[in-house]
Amino acid sequence: MPGLYFEELEPGLVVEHAIRRTVTETDNVLFCSMTLNTAALHIDHEYAKTTPYGQVLVNSLFILGLVTGITVPDTTQGTTLANLGFEDVKFPKPVFVGDTIHVRTEVESKRVSKSREDAGIVFFRHFGINQRDEIICDCKRAGLMLKKSWVDAQAKA
Repeated sequence: MPGLYFEELEPGLVVEHAIRRTVTETDNVLFCSMTLNTAALHIDHEYAKTTPYGQVLVNSLFILGLVTGITVPDTTQGTTLANLGFEDVKFPKPVFVGDTIHVRTEVESKRVSKSREDAGIVFFRHFGINQRDEIICDCKRAGLMLKKSWVDAQAKA
């Protein structure tokens, strides 16, 4: 399914993404290994038993990537030119191995690009939600999105 163009991403649009993903221990260990994050809270089950959570926590940066990735097919697949950045990234609840994550995206605002005639900037807010309906990730993201009107004009030229 293709992503949405700048003109289609209107403020107020809410997308409940159909893809859900259960987080595995392999996800967490592999991500920690690839990023050289050796925090015992993520990889040492015996240490994690002594923490207030009593178990290993899934790396929050993996969760940010997963939440953002789940949004791609419905929002930006083939229509984004660049991810411009994240702000206000929060992890209000921990994620544990075995949690199943789903995502809701809201378009907060948008504006035409000042430097590119083929694009506009869309401000998304993504919510990662676990199987208990708890928000586990809340972030704002800016994306440089392709204009359909520009694509259509190029096709006619």
